[in-house]
Amino acid sequence: MTKDILAELAWRGAINQTTDADGLKEQMTKEQIGVYVGIDPTGDSMHIGHLIPFMILKRFQLAGQKPVIVVGGGTGSIGDPSGKKDERKLLSREQIMANQEKIRQQMVKLFGEDGFAIVNNYDWLGSMGLLEVLRDYGKLFSVNTMLAKDVVASRLEAGISFTEFTYQILQAIDFHELWQRENVRLQVGGSDQWGNITSGIDLIHKLEGADAPAFGLTVPLLLKADGTKFGKTEGGAVWLDPAKTTPFEFYQFWLNTADSDVEKMLKYFTFLSQDEIADLMADLAENAAERRAQKRLAEEVTTFVHGKAALQLAQTITNVLFGNADVAELTTAEVASLAGNVPTFTLAASELGLLDLVVAAGLESSKTRAREAVTSGAIRVNGEQIKDESAQINPADKFDGEYVIVKRGKKKWAIGVIAK
Repeated sequence: MTKDILAELAWRGAINQTTDADGLKEQMTKEQIGVYVGIDPTGDSMHIGHLIPFMILKRFQLAGQKPVIVVGGGTGSIGDPSGKKDERKLLSREQIMANQEKIRQQMVKLFGEDGFAIVNNYDWLGSMGLLEVLRDYGKLFSVNTMLAKDVVASRLEAGISFTEFTYQILQAIDFHELWQRENVRLQVGGSDQWGNITSGIDLIHKLEGADAPAFGLTVPLLLKADGTKFGKTEGGAVWLDPAKTTPFEFYQFWLNTADSDVEKMLKYFTFLSQDEIADLMADLAENAAERRAQKRLAEEVTTFVHGKAALQLAQTITNVLFGNADVAELTTAEVASLAGNVPTFTLAASELGLLDLVVAAGLESSKTRAREAVTSGAIRVNGEQIKDESAQINPADKFDGEYVIVKRGKKKWAIGVIAK
């Protein structure tokens, strides 16, 4: 597969720019190369926008190359101006270290325990003094060339600090260090990283010789069919951290992909073959209402990011909320996950009248309206339809006495969380 990796990426629409593609292909036939993607720990979790270049890195891993991930403890202290209209807010060293560890854990889930490297550029940047940087590297960078880079030029009118102006020097140093330490020959990044990547290649050629193998590849900005940026939702970013975006919410995001976008997303975010994707698209054209392509997309990406158990739980919750699943068969753990995705209310451990329960759940505004809903058969408690308006509900009867699930009709839900 190695010799075809660039053709594979091209078919997936995942290449924006490359430097010397033929030279890169030749280098990969000679040896296993390191392929590097960097991320600065400016937050405590990646979101799905960050995932785009790491999908490319995973494909290189599957093609027999070695992924090298740089979590930028050093560069994260400075702030990358790429894609930003204003200066980044500088974080404390303690916050950067905390973010680093959380991102490192996410990377292990994506890439496994073996066959790749996670490094921190603070290990080499942090020990460099100002005079050393100016003497050993500053002389190798032309200010005229740096000003012409898109990432800097786009900020000149609004203003850019010297701190962020020098970011491309630090990233170039990273590429050279990894070239020496990890046999990294290719850097992959978003389209806004082109200037930083080429700065690194130029530095390697100056320090190691004009023939030193060093290459760059950028991924295009991913846009939806309507021209809007991928990954943005009304509720904000879709995070990889399950505490910030639950696996159910993550699964639902992909499941709700528009028909016009699903082929692009299957190519970008799954490892399905060309034939498998072609079959799914043919099925979508013939049976659009079944949404099998979206379901497969949601299954593949959720499994990749969160694992099979999380996928199964997300599917269970989906079937409970939108299908015909019997809530009485749920486990307490599954109800706990469901509680993160439907309205909840606090409930005492003592018995409660059914009408009071319906009002407390917010499913009706008064006991009179609750009585009408009960007698009409619209109310279910823990999956059981109850028409007796005088019924008493004992929270200890189900789900280890921790939850009570109340449903009105097909779409109104609430979960009572038993106070402890």
